[in-house]
Amino acid sequence: MKITILCENYVGLPLGVIGEHGFACYIETRQGNYLFDTGQGFGIVQNSLILKKDLSKIDGIIISHGHYDHTGGLDKVLSISGKKNIYAHPDIFIKRFWGEKFIGIPFNQTYLESLGADFKFNKDLVEIEKELYLTGEIPRLNEFEKGDLNMYAIDKNKNIIKPDPIQDDLSLLIDSPKGLIIILGCAHAGMINIINYAIKKLNKDKIYAIIGGTHLGFSSDAQFKETLNVIDEYKIELVGVSHCTGLPKASLLHSKLKDKFFFGSIGTTLEI
Repeated sequence: MKITILCENYVGLPLGVIGEHGFACYIETRQGNYLFDTGQGFGIVQNSLILKKDLSKIDGIIISHGHYDHTGGLDKVLSISGKKNIYAHPDIFIKRFWGEKFIGIPFNQTYLESLGADFKFNKDLVEIEKELYLTGEIPRLNEFEKGDLNMYAIDKNKNIIKPDPIQDDLSLLIDSPKGLIIILGCAHAGMINIINYAIKKLNKDKIYAIIGGTHLGFSSDAQFKETLNVIDEYKIELVGVSHCTGLPKASLLHSKLKDKFFFGSIGTTLEI
C-alpha cells in the first residue's frame, strides 16, 4: 500500500509540481487505487503526471468535505478518469462562506454528473473496499475542539447556519498490517474526535499513522496540548501533517514528536 500527496500548500523535492492551498492524495492498495480529495484544481493534473500517478487508473474518488480547496479539481479529474464513483456526505453541496468569500464546491451536482460523477452519499461509516473505510459523520464529543467560528453556511431553505458545523467532514481509515492509518482532509470535526471514533467503530487499539490536514493551525493552546496527549496515549508511530496544520504548529509538532513527525508536502509518500 502506498499513499502519495498530490496537492498541498507546499512543494517538497519534486521538480515541476505546483503548490496550492488545498489537499489531495493518491492511495494505492491491494484492492485498487483511490483519489482522496482533488485540491483547488491548479495542480492535480500536472502533479499526477510528474509523480507518475495515473488518474485514469483510479477506482473511485473520495471527498472529505465540501470546500473549494478539496473539490476544485473534480472536473479535471473526471475528464481524465471518466465515470467514477464519488464517495461523500450528502451535505457537500451546501453553500459555504468564510466572511464574504464563497468557499464551497465551485460546481453543482448536475454538472459533475454530466462529466461522469456517480455520487455515493452516506452519513455513516461505510467500507469502500476491504480494509478501506470512510468514517461518515464524526460525533463532536470533546469541549476543546471547537471548529472554525468564522465559517457559515446557507442551507436549502436559505437559512443561515453560523458557525457552519461542517457535518460532512469525513476521514479515510485504512486497516493496515501495522495498525490503523487515518487520512484527514481538514479534520474540521477535530482530530481527537476522529481518532476516538475510528478506534471505537473499528474496535482497534493501534494507530500506526495519521496523515493530512489537521486544522491545528487554528487550534487553541489547550486543544494543541490535548492533541499531543492523545498522540502519546495511543502511541501513534507517525504523524504527517499537511495543508491547514500551518507552519507554526507543524514546527511545534516536530519539536515534540521528533522522528515520529514528517511534513506532508507534495510528493511525500507513506508506504507499507
